[in-house]
Amino acid sequence: MLESQLISHLLLTVIQLLLGLFVNAIIVVVHGTGLIKHRKMIPLEALVSCLAMSRICLELAIFYLNLAVFNLIDIRQFVGKFVILSFVNELGLWFATWLSVFYCIKIARIAHPLFLWLKLKISKLVPWLILGSLLHASSTCVFHSKQPWIFSEDLLGFSSQNATAESEDIATLRFALLFAELSLPSLIFLISALLLLVSLGRHTWQMRNTAAGPCPRVHIRSLLSIFAFLVLYLCHYLTVLLLFSQVFKLTSLRFLFCISLVGSCHSGHSIILILGNPKLKQNVEKLLLHRKCCQ
Repeated sequence: MLESQLISHLLLTVIQLLLGLFVNAIIVVVHGTGLIKHRKMIPLEALVSCLAMSRICLELAIFYLNLAVFNLIDIRQFVGKFVILSFVNELGLWFATWLSVFYCIKIARIAHPLFLWLKLKISKLVPWLILGSLLHASSTCVFHSKQPWIFSEDLLGFSSQNATAESEDIATLRFALLFAELSLPSLIFLISALLLLVSLGRHTWQMRNTAAGPCPRVHIRSLLSIFAFLVLYLCHYLTVLLLFSQVFKLTSLRFLFCISLVGSCHSGHSIILILGNPKLKQNVEKLLLHRKCCQ
């Protein structure tokens, strides 16, 4: 890799890390402050805070991986820590999935007894969903740690060029296993997001046809936010699968681009969450205004 390209990507990596830490830390601090003041936290804020904390950990893990790719740390030391990266990534996927399910149940208009029952119970189920996600990700992490072939050195490109049929079979089995692990939350997310988009789109269309004025901006804004959430989630899911498929070499620009894309997807959605939440948006504006006044 050219030195100029290496320096440019390292600079972008630092910027991405700082941006990811900043936007997610704002979410955690704002909701954490509310918890301290009122000694309680509403389920949605708890779920979003858990999602933000998992993304902070993932941003740090991605930065650590970039340092290994840049040979600033021994890449072989990172192989043993790949289980942690997988744990944080899967935990973040589950939290994002439950956030989509929460929005779908609370907002979508579906006249089904089970759906109506979930509308009444979803807030009480959030703590159990968070706990279940932690237990599932932890059990998966323990399984990975006891099966060293899943995150072995050949995953990061250390296998010999004269790869045997056995190592190819292991690579195929590894990809199938990781694909199955990541596909379950992604499938749930996809169903809930599409249901929400269809319900909101239908409601927006009805309002446009029946109301005298134009369609309210809030509905269009909600549709765009959910659609952006869907696109960013799918980009992250497909990119992670692409990385696990070992299509790209570890030090190639395509591999580095994929790593950056994963972090950017999380930062992008956190920004969407802040802009779509008046409480978070107001605190960001206060912080930026205070910084401007201090200068």
